[in-house]
Amino acid sequence: MGLKWVTRRSRLGVLIKVPTSQNLSKRVFCCMHSSKLHYRGFLLLQQPASALVATKVVCLTQVVNEEELKDDLEYEDIMEDMKQEGEKFGSLVSVMIPRPRPDGQPSPGVGKVFLEYADVDGSTKARTGMHGRKFGGNSVVAVFYPEDKFAQGDYDASC
Repeated sequence: MGLKWVTRRSRLGVLIKVPTSQNLSKRVFCCMHSSKLHYRGFLLLQQPASALVATKVVCLTQVVNEEELKDDLEYEDIMEDMKQEGEKFGSLVSVMIPRPRPDGQPSPGVGKVFLEYADVDGSTKARTGMHGRKFGGNSVVAVFYPEDKFAQGDYDASC
């Protein structure tokens, strides 16, 4: 007989799958100084260390898909929505939503939304406020993104 698995939210807001038959509060833990989530000695999740270090840039995933970004009008609507939503948390410097290339070749960062704030306070509020919210039926994932990679236009790093 196999274990039944359920999805639970960890203390960091990360969705994880764990067995239902266990006392989860004693078994699942996550250390803020580590980017790893363990269950009974097994590594369940490892976030990039940059995702835990506060930066001025927040990367959102599970917000848009490639098809939505191909249409110019829909892209403009999404861009405006992201600006309005992002401004609720602080002084927004820029919004970057990479689009698919017209020739069909892979384009770095498609499906991600980047919000750049004037300070870490605004980005921290945005990460906290947006992470886990529903958008188009999906649960948004919000993590900090390295400022140097964002400034270089490197949108393909892990989010």
